[in-house]
Amino acid sequence: MTVHTRNATLAIALACALAGAGTAPVALAQQPSAPQATPAGGFLTTHVLDTLSGKPASGVRISFEAPQGEGWRVIKTLTTNADGRTDEPLLPKEAMAAGRYRIVFYIGEYFTRLGVPLANPLFLDRVPVEFAVSDVKSHYHVPLLVTPWTYSTYRGS
Repeated sequence: MTVHTRNATLAIALACALAGAGTAPVALAQQPSAPQATPAGGFLTTHVLDTLSGKPASGVRISFEAPQGEGWRVIKTLTTNADGRTDEPLLPKEAMAAGRYRIVFYIGEYFTRLGVPLANPLFLDRVPVEFAVSDVKSHYHVPLLVTPWTYSTYRGS
């Protein structure tokens, strides 16, 4: 009976920890963790996943922008590589600054180039994602998961 109770307790504690509703069991919490490097400064990255094909989206044009007056100023334009990522960060450590930003993903161009049957006009042509950086010492990662008809994003790591 003791074994079943211990296993049930560990299973419940682990489920709570994974759900963010509790802490890990003492036996698990006492295990040493790998050392974590503390970055000297943060940076901003992105990538695009084509969830229609289940693959990274290669060749997607991306415009990285900051507010200027009533509009937006283009900081740089990049294109995703074979892994769906950019070859350089949107903001490297030395340029990381708190503030509002926007990434515009040119998704219509990408799916048109692939020959995907699309509506005319395109349901999604450009996908703008507006967000803010508040902690310049953190890594901000803004991925886009996309099909010709839907997209989602989140703050990744």
